[in-house]
Amino acid sequence: MATYKPENILITGAAGFIACHVANRLIRNYPSYKIVVLDKLDYCSNKKNLDPSSSSPNFKFIKGDIASADLVNHILLTESIDTIMHFAAQTHVDNSFGNSFEFTKNNIYGTHVLLEACKVTGNIKRFIHVSTDEVYGETDEDAVVGNHEASQLLPTNPYSATKAGAEMLVMAYGRSYGLPVITTRGNNVYGPNQFPEKLIPKFILLAMKGQNLPIHGDGSNVRSYLYCEDVAEAFEIILHKGEVGHVYNIGTDKERRVLDVASDICKLFSLDPNAVIKFVNNRPFNDQRYFLNHEKLNNLGWSERTTWQEGLRKTMEWYVKNPDWWGDVSGALVPHPRMLMMPGMGKSSSDVGSIYTSSASNNSALKRMVNPSSKNIHHARKSSLKFLIYGRTGWIGGLLGKICDKQGIAYNYGKGRLQDRAQLLADIQNVKPTHVLNAAGVTGRPNVDWCESHKPETISTNVVGTLTLADVCREHGLLMMNFATGCIFEYEAGHPIGSGIGFKEEDKPNFTGSFYSKTKAMVEELLKEYDNVCTLRVRMPISSDLNNPRNFITKIAKYDKVVNIPNSMTVLDELLPISIEMAKRNCKGIWNFTNPGVISHNEILEMYRDYIDPKFKWTNFTLEEQAKVIVALRSNNEMDASKLKKEFPELLSIRESLIKYVFKPNKKNLTAGTAI
Repeated sequence: MATYKPENILITGAAGFIACHVANRLIRNYPSYKIVVLDKLDYCSNKKNLDPSSSSPNFKFIKGDIASADLVNHILLTESIDTIMHFAAQTHVDNSFGNSFEFTKNNIYGTHVLLEACKVTGNIKRFIHVSTDEVYGETDEDAVVGNHEASQLLPTNPYSATKAGAEMLVMAYGRSYGLPVITTRGNNVYGPNQFPEKLIPKFILLAMKGQNLPIHGDGSNVRSYLYCEDVAEAFEIILHKGEVGHVYNIGTDKERRVLDVASDICKLFSLDPNAVIKFVNNRPFNDQRYFLNHEKLNNLGWSERTTWQEGLRKTMEWYVKNPDWWGDVSGALVPHPRMLMMPGMGKSSSDVGSIYTSSASNNSALKRMVNPSSKNIHHARKSSLKFLIYGRTGWIGGLLGKICDKQGIAYNYGKGRLQDRAQLLADIQNVKPTHVLNAAGVTGRPNVDWCESHKPETISTNVVGTLTLADVCREHGLLMMNFATGCIFEYEAGHPIGSGIGFKEEDKPNFTGSFYSKTKAMVEELLKEYDNVCTLRVRMPISSDLNNPRNFITKIAKYDKVVNIPNSMTVLDELLPISIEMAKRNCKGIWNFTNPGVISHNEILEMYRDYIDPKFKWTNFTLEEQAKVIVALRSNNEMDASKLKKEFPELLSIRESLIKYVFKPNKKNLTAGTAI
C-alpha cells in the first residue's frame, strides 16, 4: 500500500473516539512506525481507548494541550516528528451553541499553534487535518449528487464555522509556507469507544436503562453514518496514498433519518418506538441533510465494508459489555447537553470516573441497566430541580453551571442585573426555578484594590443587588444560595495565629482593611433577616485548573514575593458539588464554606514545587512590606469548619483536599516522554 512512508507520527486527540481507532490500527499494522499521541484528556476522551496499544514498543502517550506552543514545539523536535494527523477538536454541535468560544480556542487556535510549530521546526512531510462534512452546510433535500471536495464551504453552526476557519489556516500555511497539508471531511462516525453525547451511543445507553430516546425536532433530519473501523482504514489509505494539497471526503451513499436510527436501536432492545421515542425542542439551527461525493477517496482504493446492521450490532454489544466505560454520563444523556467537565476536574489520565459519583452509586446505576431484548424496563426518575444561577461570567458561576450539566440538573443563567428588581422578577417568571444560586458580585479588577476607588459600584452590586435578589426570592418562596466570603475576619487575641481556634458562623466580622470586605460583612449581617438565604463563606478559592488566573495557587505562583501566613481556604473541586447538595437539602443560615484546617503560602508553594515544578522558587516578605505595594489590606484568618464537617463527614482537610483534587491530577511525571 505504502507510497508515502512515515517514520514518526504525532496523532492529536487520540484518546478520543475516531483517532483512537486510527492510532490502534496504525500501531498494530505498522510496527516500524513510531506513534506519539498527544491528548489533554478532556471530558470526551479516555486513555482506556488506547489500551490495545499500551504495551506496544512503538507507542507513546503524552498528556498535554495542542494550544501549548512550547509543548508542541518540544514534541516535534524531541520525537523527530515527520507526520501529523490532527484529530483533536471540540466536536459536539449542541455544546457549540452554548460555549462557542471554547470551540474557537480548541479548533482554530489549537490548529494554528500546530501549524506554526510545523513551520518553525521545518521537518513535517505530511500534515493531515481532520475536518467535517458540516463545513459544506446543508445539502438540498432533492440533491442526487453530494458535495465534492471543491464545493463551497457554508457552515451553519459555531462548531462547523470553527472547523471551516481551521481549514482556511491549513490551506494558507500550505500555500504560503509550502507545508505539505491534506484535509479530510467526513460523515458521521459511530462505533465502540464513542462518548455518549453523540446520537447513537446516547440512544443505546438510554435504551439499556429503559429511558426515553429524545429526538430533536421531528426526526426527519437525514444523516450518513460510517462505522469507525471503516473510517480508520480510510485514514490509513489517505496517510499513505493521499496527495499533498488535496481534500478527501470520507462518506457513504447510505442515508438515514434520525427517527429511523432511533427505531433501529429500539428493535435491538425489543422496545416499542412509539412508547420510548420522544420529540424535544430542536437545536437553534439543525441542518436537514449532509451528502458527500466520495469518489475521489474510492479512487485511492477505499470502500465502505461494514453494513449498518452489522455495525450497529457491534456497537450495541460493546456498550452492553462496557456500560461504565465513561463513568457517570448522566449529563450527556439529556436532550441538549452542554459542556460537561470543569477543566482538570472530572478526570485525570488514571481516573476516568466522575468525582461526583461514588463507586456505590455507579454500582447502583449498573444494576438498573437491562440487557438487550429484556422486558424488565425500569424508568429512571427525572430530577424535579431547576436552578436559576447568577454570575454566568464569573468563575464560580460558570463552574456551577458545569456541575449542573454533569449531574443532569436543569438550570438557566439569570439575565437581569441584581440591582433591577423588575428584571429579577422577569427571570423568575420565565425560568420558574426551584432554587436560586447567587455567585454574582464585585471582587475587583484585577483584585480588591479596585473596590477602593469604585465604592458606589461595589455597594450597588455587593449590597443593594444581593439584598434585592434575596427579597425577590423571599416573595416567591425560593431558597437563595449566596456565595459570600470569609475575608471578613482577621487574626486577633481571641483567635491568635497558629492556635487552631477558628472563627465560627456566629462570630461578628472584625476585618475592615478593605472596602470589599466591608460591603460583604455589611450584606451578610442584613441577610440574617431573611430566612430563605444560605450564606456560604468562601475563602481564597482554589481549583484544579492551574491556568485560571483567579485560582489562588495560580496567583501566588506568579507573584515576585509572597507573605507566609496560615489561612483557611476553599477547594472548589470538592466544595462546589457540596453546595449543590446543600441546595437539595434546603440548608439555610451561615456556613463557613472552607476545608477544615489551615495552610500557609509557603506550604502550598512547596507542594507546587514537589508536584508540579521542581525548579520553582519564591521569596517571602512581611505584611509590612506587602502593605507598601497594595492599596487595601488583605484578610488572614482561620475559620471553624466543624459545622460543615458535621453535615458532610467525608469533607477532607485542606491539605488532603489539595493533594487529591489539585496537585495529584496536575502532577508532572518527570520521566521521559510525559508532560502536563
